[in-house]
Amino acid sequence: MKGDKKQSPATSPIKFFNVQLYSINRVLYFLLFTCGFTLGVIFTSHFRNSSFDLRITQFSLATPPEPTPSSPPPPPPKPVRIGLKEYLKPPIIRHDMNDSELLWRASMAPRIHEYPINRVPKVAFMFLTKGPVLLAPLWEKFFQGHEGMYSIYVHSDPSFNESETEPSIFHGRRIPSQKVEWGKVNMVEAERRLLANALLDFSNQRFILLSESCIPLFNFTTIYSYLINSTQSFVQSYVLEGPVGNGRYNHHMRPEITIDQWRKGAQWFEMDRDLAVEVVSDQTYFAAFQKHCKGNCYADEHYLPTFIAAKFPGKNSNRTLTWVDWSKGGPHPNRFIRQEVTIEFLEKLKSGTTCEYNGRTTNVCYLFARKFLPTSLGRLLKFAPYVMKF
Repeated sequence: MKGDKKQSPATSPIKFFNVQLYSINRVLYFLLFTCGFTLGVIFTSHFRNSSFDLRITQFSLATPPEPTPSSPPPPPPKPVRIGLKEYLKPPIIRHDMNDSELLWRASMAPRIHEYPINRVPKVAFMFLTKGPVLLAPLWEKFFQGHEGMYSIYVHSDPSFNESETEPSIFHGRRIPSQKVEWGKVNMVEAERRLLANALLDFSNQRFILLSESCIPLFNFTTIYSYLINSTQSFVQSYVLEGPVGNGRYNHHMRPEITIDQWRKGAQWFEMDRDLAVEVVSDQTYFAAFQKHCKGNCYADEHYLPTFIAAKFPGKNSNRTLTWVDWSKGGPHPNRFIRQEVTIEFLEKLKSGTTCEYNGRTTNVCYLFARKFLPTSLGRLLKFAPYVMKF
């Protein structure tokens, strides 16, 4: 129509371009929206899971886990009762006390002599040896069946490393020992060491010193009754003039020990508990012997006879219970081999002399004898049932 205006050819491409651009923008907006929505969903989901895990963790930490079912707890242990019987139990024989500690501990004694508990008084058999107890099979036969009525202590040279087999009654009975030399004061130190160890057992009432060559002359029941019922101790003590008696006295022992107090006697003793406590507690007489009894003094033949005669004469019978044979002279007694051990010989040792026991005369004066060599063991075991009655 004449009134209509014709479009300009130049505007058509521009209009087409604008339409295309508008479509692209819408697509881009849609893609951006879709990406944003997707990222939002992912982020929201992750955040919610993290928060939930965090709350679960916090809850787990705050709430203790329920205990798993188990068996009921054991009942509480019964309280250990430390009564008098437990207190009186002797310590292990292989203790770590030195001599000063041991003597101090052994010197403790109750002032009340009646025991508040029932106890069986025991005899302490103390063996002073160089090595093993040579006649052990005979002693094992002697002790058999009398458990609880005796104690055994062995003081041997520290260089002796052998040990008795477990069935032996001497197994585990060696006390902490030190070197001993014949004729030296350390012999008496060993005797006091044995006494002190035996005193740690409050049931020990009598104490007998023996050597590895000693034998019993009677059965256990006879010897036990003889010792437990005795009113005195048995430490040989007498005055002997001449070079092997008073001639051994050292004037430097004065004023603690005078020549009038000097005594001699056999080394092998037996004593009750009260006297044993006095011996281990002595710090005056023994100190004088340690300092002045040297050379040919022979402390083991003079210390106990002198100390007991000076301090406790009324407690002592002044005789020994161990028979020895000095008939051949010399510094050592006679030793007995197999051929010399006969029934007649053993019977004579048992009742060949007379003495006093608890104020009455008796022919049972010796309970032990020495020196018997290992070669005599066979005959001793053979004759024991007939002569010694065990």
